[in-house]
Amino acid sequence: QVQLVESGGGLVQAGGSLRLSCAASRTLFTSTAMGWYRQAPGKQRELVALFTSGDRTNYADSVKGRFTLSRDNAKNTVYLQMNSLKPEDTARYYCQLRVLDQTYWGQGTQVTVSS
Repeated sequence: QVQLVESGGGLVQAGGSLRLSCAASRTLFTSTAMGWYRQAPGKQRELVALFTSGDRTNYADSVKGRFTLSRDNAKNTVYLQMNSLKPEDTARYYCQLRVLDQTYWGQGTQVTVSS
């Protein structure tokens, strides 16, 4: 069973920054995809940023230019650097890892942006 441990969430004022981390209990080298989704109250879970096969990175339009996804394969960890945060970024952020047809989720970390 793969475990994903997220950290780095918190409360920040609009315009501020946070960095989320997601440490996986297995190597990232053979992963199909890994990244972040988020879910705000009353809304569906949505893609934020994701590494996919071929080292491509997909970002939601709403975060392009503000968020940066990175990885440290030696630490089996992905990071989400979030800058210029907006109140609409408030959500619970979930790490996702996909290995072929298996999808794993972390418990999530709360990000709250005050106006």
